[in-house]
Amino acid sequence: MDLLRRLFASGASPSGRVALFVDGPNVLRDEFDVDLDDIREAARALGGQLSATRLYLDEHATPGLIQAAEARGFEVIVTSGDVDVKLAVDMTRFAVEGRAEVIAIASRDTDFKPALETANEYGLRTVAIAPGSYGRSDALQNAATYAVTLDELAGPRSD
Repeated sequence: MDLLRRLFASGASPSGRVALFVDGPNVLRDEFDVDLDDIREAARALGGQLSATRLYLDEHATPGLIQAAEARGFEVIVTSGDVDVKLAVDMTRFAVEGRAEVIAIASRDTDFKPALETANEYGLRTVAIAPGSYGRSDALQNAATYAVTLDELAGPRSD
């Protein structure tokens, strides 16, 4: 998590409210082996207070996943279809309404590029968190103020 602190050290202080938005169907895949606790800790490492910790899921989410996410402190939003529109609208509202100083998105989906750009236009710092180097979105990486992968944050494993 020192990586994020170092990134923010070069710019403004990482204090303030951090809003975390997680694209569940895009990030919580078997090939990534992502732990929700790791995503939340990545957002906490930004140095501010978490003002929102939201996990967006579609109607195919299992009750066990929903329960586990809620137990880990996530606000779970279940949509009847694709989560992209709801997540992008919520992310944009947080930026426009000044509800956070930092917006963090955990996704690989380029659909969130306009929402990140809007947050940047409103003077917020933005962070794109990818589950791993494989499938990392160049568009999100380029649109965000900072871009990291969970692999980078965790460092080398000692399996």
